[in-house]
Amino acid sequence: MTESNPRQVAIRFTDVARHFGNVKAVDHVSLDIYDGEFFSLLGPSGSGKTTCLRMIAGFESPSSGSIQLYGEEVSKMPPYERDVNTVFQDYALFPHMNVQKNIAYGLMVKRVPRKERERRVGEILDMVQLTTLGKRKPSQLSGGQRQRVALARALVNHPRVLLLDEPLGALDLKLRQQMQIELKAIQQRVGITFIYVTHDQEEALTMSDRLAVFNHGKIEQVGTPAEVYERPATSFVASFVGVSNFVESSQAFKITGEGKSFTLRPEKIRLVTPDSSTPADCYGLNGTIRDVIYLGMYTRYLVDTEAGVDLTVVVQNLESTSSDVFAARKRPVKVLWQKAHNRIVEE
Repeated sequence: MTESNPRQVAIRFTDVARHFGNVKAVDHVSLDIYDGEFFSLLGPSGSGKTTCLRMIAGFESPSSGSIQLYGEEVSKMPPYERDVNTVFQDYALFPHMNVQKNIAYGLMVKRVPRKERERRVGEILDMVQLTTLGKRKPSQLSGGQRQRVALARALVNHPRVLLLDEPLGALDLKLRQQMQIELKAIQQRVGITFIYVTHDQEEALTMSDRLAVFNHGKIEQVGTPAEVYERPATSFVASFVGVSNFVESSQAFKITGEGKSFTLRPEKIRLVTPDSSTPADCYGLNGTIRDVIYLGMYTRYLVDTEAGVDLTVVVQNLESTSSDVFAARKRPVKVLWQKAHNRIVEE
C-alpha cells in the first residue's frame, strides 16, 4: 500500500510479515513513510501496529519481507546499530538520576565530550520547556513533565527516526490533549520523522500528517486524517475512525436504489420536520427519535427510520439546553443528508 511521492522514503515495509506460531501479528504489510512526516499507526489492540513499531526498532524480526531505513536494509540489524530511538508509555526513566543526567545518559554511552553534552542537554531542555527542572528526580515531576523528559532523552541523540509507543496513554484527558499539541509542535521544530503508535483516533487525527489504519495484522487504509475520516475505504475504518452509520447493501437499496453498502457520518445528517421537502441532491427518510444522548457541546439522536435503518445524528448545541433536547424523545422527524456524503465501502 505504498504511494508515489518525490519525497525521500524514511521507512519502507515491503511485504512484511511477523508470525508468532499460528498467529499472524503482521500479515504481509507494504508501506512507505516519508522523511519528516508525523506518521501514526492506528488500530485496536492486537491489530499489528505495535509489532510493526518493534520491527522498525529492531526489537522484533520479520518472519518474511524487507524493512528499509533510508534505503538501507535493516531487517537483520541489531537495535543499537539503527539510527532510531523509542519513547515508551512508561517513560523508562532512571529513578536515581536527575533530569539532566537522564537526558545525557545516551550521550555518555556514545562518549560525547562533557561540554558538548551539557550544550545539547541545555538546548533540549529549552525545547521541551523544562529548563528550570534539570536537577529534579523523576519522582518530583508530574506525568506530563516525565513524558517531556523521556522525549528529550530520545531527541538529544539526534536520531533520524523517533518511535513513540502510546507515550500519552498514562496521562489524564486534559493533559493528554495539551501534550498532543506540544508533541506535534516539537516534531515540526526538530523536523525528523516521528512514527506514533496509538489506539486513540483523536490522537491520530490531531497530530498526524498521514496515518495507517490497522486491523487483524493488515493495513485497511493509508491517508491524511481528512482522507481517512471523510472517505473511509472500508466499513471497519468508518467505524473505528470516528462514529459512522453503516448501511448494509439490502438496506441501502431501499434508500438509494442501489445495492451498495455505504457509510454516513452522523454530523452530515440534518433533523427537520416530517413534512419538509427533500431537495433533489439529498436523501430523506421519515422516522422517530428513539433516544437522546446529551453530551454538553453536542447531542446524539438515535432515529428509527421508515426504511428499517437506525441512524445516529449529531447536532451541535448552539442554543439548546439539556431539557430541550430530552423533550425530543418519541418525536416524529425527517432525516436529510446530501447524496454526496454517502461513502461506498467494502464490507
